[in-house]
Amino acid sequence: MKPVESMTGLKNDLGPGTVHFNLNADGVATLTLDRPHKLNALSLELLAMLEASLKEIEESDARVLVLRTTGDRAFCVGADIAQFSAFTPVQMWKTWIKEGHRIYRQLANLSQPTIAVIDGPALGGGLELALACDFRVAGPSASFGLPEVGIGTIPGWGGTERLTKLVGEGRAKHLILTGRRITSDTALAWGLVTETADADSLEESVHALVGDLLRGAPIAQQTAKQLIHAASQGADSALLEAIASGFTTATADFRTGMSSFQEKKPAVFTGR
Repeated sequence: MKPVESMTGLKNDLGPGTVHFNLNADGVATLTLDRPHKLNALSLELLAMLEASLKEIEESDARVLVLRTTGDRAFCVGADIAQFSAFTPVQMWKTWIKEGHRIYRQLANLSQPTIAVIDGPALGGGLELALACDFRVAGPSASFGLPEVGIGTIPGWGGTERLTKLVGEGRAKHLILTGRRITSDTALAWGLVTETADADSLEESVHALVGDLLRGAPIAQQTAKQLIHAASQGADSALLEAIASGFTTATADFRTGMSSFQEKKPAVFTGR
């Protein structure tokens, strides 16, 4: 696999920020949202850059996506209030909310497993961004909140749905209706994050999770991810699992996996 590096956007001074994309030889894609002077607040321009990078990853040989942000003050504080506060109600309806939903859905539906690395506040649209990922690994300075009611609005990029699915209706109401923040330890206890780590072991934890994902068969992983999403929407799992099992057992990776299991050696999957 050929490593890929690209950068979409403007130089990160006082502009809308930049999205950096890297794909290494192991198939690990890294997306980094780079707007630290605005605490990685999300503008329409930055969302468009994210969308372009996600399309590139979907069409690549990437096995795993790791989503990061820059700076040491925040993971992402959500939507760029200076931008969206200037919108009319119709513009909010037609542009701001619709674009955020569409791009976050693109992230959630990405074929590859996705990991958000969170070390700092993840608030509003920043938390919704992390919720659109499959895994969330939180460092000691991470905190989580949907404070939109404090400015007279509501979470608008999927937070009410995705948070409720993860933590339940009562805890979702606790966060959304009060605007409170919770720590990474509370988020772990609630099931909001996948795992926590201290400052010295955060990268080690991310690396270990990536390693576990790389050891799986990519077609099986991506198929299973689609089945989980379908089940959460009420699909008939018995029917879909029967079809998907037939499909996956027809792959070269299945033959590799069975052979490696019988020979008691690690499998090397090719995604074929």
